Amino acid sequence: MFVIGIGPGNPQDRTHRAERAVSCCSIIVGYAPYVESIADLCRGKEIFTSGMKQEADRCRTALQKVVSGATVALVSSGDAGVYGMAGLAMEMASAENISVEIEVVAGVSAAHAAAAQLGAPLMLDSATISLSDLLVPWETIATRLQAVAAADMVVSLYNPRSKKRVRQLEEAAMILRLYRSGDTPVGIVTAAGDKHQKVVYSDLKHFLDEEIGMRSLVIVGNSTTRLIDGRMVTPRGYYR
Repeated sequence: MFVIGIGPGNPQDRTHRAERAVSCCSIIVGYAPYVESIADLCRGKEIFTSGMKQEADRCRTALQKVVSGATVALVSSGDAGVYGMAGLAMEMASAENISVEIEVVAGVSAAHAAAAQLGAPLMLDSATISLSDLLVPWETIATRLQAVAAADMVVSLYNPRSKKRVRQLEEAAMILRLYRSGDTPVGIVTAAGDKHQKVVYSDLKHFLDEEIGMRSLVIVGNSTTRLIDGRMVTPRGYYR
């Protein structure tokens, strides 16, 4: 079984390795919109898709198909090992005593795709934190945010806001403001790599006023991050 990161959704951001892995599989399993984004690779293959919050079901289907003798692609957006399906596949296979060979195929993560659109904000030490508290208690997320903020690390915020989940991003901003000035650069990229992509530059004091949803990724700079010719850059120290 291949667990494949297909990147942010644009065919130009897929790796050759990911495309080759999909091509050698007879069955494709994944979240419906992700599978649709690689439709050009799926002709003649058996497709199994499902909706949000059905990750375990998709993973189990993929494993069962592998046990039956098929070569299967379990696809994730971005990188399969970054908030993707790779870990779940390994956990489930071990817990349910399913002996299969699993190969993880790396992809362009949402943070890296967004950073490239903004400039070069991840040039120095950085962290990624998901603000979704569906699987991790908010208290744990808040503790991690505080540690990253105190360490002056650039932070990429995944799953920043949804229609029902607004408080988390507001609290994250409050935590970051304890350690960083209001003029700290913040970049917001929505639908990175997609035809509907939107790139917004703001700062820590004002970024909550921008349109931010589940397809957005928010990158908050550190104390040295600045805008250079309209691009968000965190200097590494090469040029003095």
